[in-house]
Amino acid sequence: MASVRPARPDELPALVEHPGDPERNAATRAYLTQLLDNGCTRPEWCLVAEDGDGRLTGSVVLWTMPGHEVPLALVLFEAPKDAPETAAALLDAAASVAGKLGATELEHVVDSPAQAPQFQRDPERRGELLRASGFGVIRDGRRFGLRVPAADGSGDAGPEAPGAPDALPADDPRLTFRSLAELGPEPFVAVLAELLADTADARLAADVRQHGARRAAELLFEETAELKHEPSWWELGYDADGTVAVISLPAENPAFPVIGFVGVAPAHRGKGYATSVVIRGTRVLVAAGATEIRGDCDAANVAMARAFERAGYENFAARLEFARAL
Repeated sequence: MASVRPARPDELPALVEHPGDPERNAATRAYLTQLLDNGCTRPEWCLVAEDGDGRLTGSVVLWTMPGHEVPLALVLFEAPKDAPETAAALLDAAASVAGKLGATELEHVVDSPAQAPQFQRDPERRGELLRASGFGVIRDGRRFGLRVPAADGSGDAGPEAPGAPDALPADDPRLTFRSLAELGPEPFVAVLAELLADTADARLAADVRQHGARRAAELLFEETAELKHEPSWWELGYDADGTVAVISLPAENPAFPVIGFVGVAPAHRGKGYATSVVIRGTRVLVAAGATEIRGDCDAANVAMARAFERAGYENFAARLEFARAL
């Protein structure tokens, strides 16, 4: 039976090394180094499983937003294929540490196909291990990405040559945008409450059932505001009739610029505005220097998935979001 303990300084940032898999090992080291540097984790939140011979056989790392003291999720979960008891011990240990720090829920995401930086191979087995330890699926999502064209239209802008908004589809001329800096938060929360009352997103719908549409909207606004952004980036788009048609909340998480949250008011659906608002958020982020942008949506939100694709994004992965109450 493996024992679980905090990783020693000499075991960071590598954790469990995979022989013959240098790409995965390098990506793990770089990712954990970034998390430690950004304050998304700390050494005592990095747990490893050790067998009777002192060999590291598994790992799990608690994660939070920079500056927070309470873990929100776990990453870099690794356990031997033939040792479900090691997986359970790691997950239980992570839950125990998180609970003692004040967490009431712990999340984890599983992306398929496997890719850097976590390389979550065998996603079905991972899901089984998570379910066996009390995690349940809260969202079946789809991940989208866009590598921004260079200003000359030559393709990927690259890290040293930011893309230009002129290389992207133009803004929708039917919409007039006004920012958070101009309007303040209340109109944004009001629009979010209207959208969440009729959302196709399973996770957001659960928040509405628990808190009501208005409070769920306030929580969504507050949580999104924790991401790096400028007030001028967040906008409401008005239709020619003067009513709010779309909301755009682009931001930057610790890893990538993200579309954040976008939505179309119920009265204005069916007009192609979903694509328009994705394009608007993209143009805002590119103007701020983004060269690669990510966005997620629920698999059931077919209209939003199509909007990402029409705006030039590629569906590069599926993402199951899990959560365990503590």
